[in-house]
Amino acid sequence: MSPIIPILELVSSIIQIFIWMLIVSAVLSWLTAFGVINRYNRVVAVIGDMLFRLTDPILRPIRNILPNLGGIDVSPIVAILVLSFINREMWVLASGYLG
Repeated sequence: MSPIIPILELVSSIIQIFIWMLIVSAVLSWLTAFGVINRYNRVVAVIGDMLFRLTDPILRPIRNILPNLGGIDVSPIVAILVLSFINREMWVLASGYLG
């Protein structure tokens, strides 16, 4: 087994975890926007703040590039598509390299 496989699996796992964080962050923002959960609850506030701090560095440049869609934030969808593409291409390039 090539020593690069565990590194690729680690990077792939990190990408998948970050994709799930983007999904949870989007769902949490919808739930707080519609008043389903109380954003003043300490647990919800801590989780929301943590997710914001972890995902915002990736989402902010995407938000700056995308046009304003009237309150609809599609930056998590774009980030998920880009991360999925990177993950897939990483494995395609590795399979060609390992051959």
